[in-house]
Amino acid sequence: MSAALEITGFLLGLGGWLLTGVTVPNNYWKISTVQGNVITTSRVYENLWKSCAQDSTGISSCKTFDSLLSLPAHVQACRALMIIALALGLLAMALSLFGLQCTKVGSSDENTKGKIALAGGLVFIFGGLSSLVAISWYAGMITKQFYDPLYGGIKYELGDALYLGWAGSLLLILGGSFLTCSCKRKKKTQKGRYEYDYTTTQTAPSNTKERKQFDNEGPSRAYV
Repeated sequence: MSAALEITGFLLGLGGWLLTGVTVPNNYWKISTVQGNVITTSRVYENLWKSCAQDSTGISSCKTFDSLLSLPAHVQACRALMIIALALGLLAMALSLFGLQCTKVGSSDENTKGKIALAGGLVFIFGGLSSLVAISWYAGMITKQFYDPLYGGIKYELGDALYLGWAGSLLLILGGSFLTCSCKRKKKTQKGRYEYDYTTTQTAPSNTKERKQFDNEGPSRAYV
């Protein structure tokens, strides 16, 4: 059962890491539809790295964010969190491969493999939480600006990349939970503890009685 949990957790973590990796370069983190003239821009969309504009003919033009310090604080933080999530996911997959019972890589001790799988599961969870915080923070800022009547800039809506990021984060956390639950602890026997055999105490009185009877009967037989 633990081996099945390990494999399931590893596959879920792998799928979550792939979805997170697809989310980072995705262009549609937030989308805005601007209603105006036919020739003017019809849609604007952005991600963590660039901003793009698409006109009514379907032609897009993108501009990367040149200055890091000029970006809003939440964009800078989301960049860092997503990169950390990808790095932690990669580390967790490496640890999980060494800790799986079905693999012969690394140590052959079952207890050691369980600890390595536990470490991989925890790293998966940390990576999923990092990605979840970044996606939720970015989505919260979009929602806040959309419903703010005093906001004078372009109002955006949630893009498809955010939903992919949420799915990837949940898979990372779920896979890490499966890996941590698959770890079993072996019961350790206490040193200096001995088991007492109660059968010897039960048979001992009968043996002593027989010996007493033999000793009592011995002299009487000698006189006869």
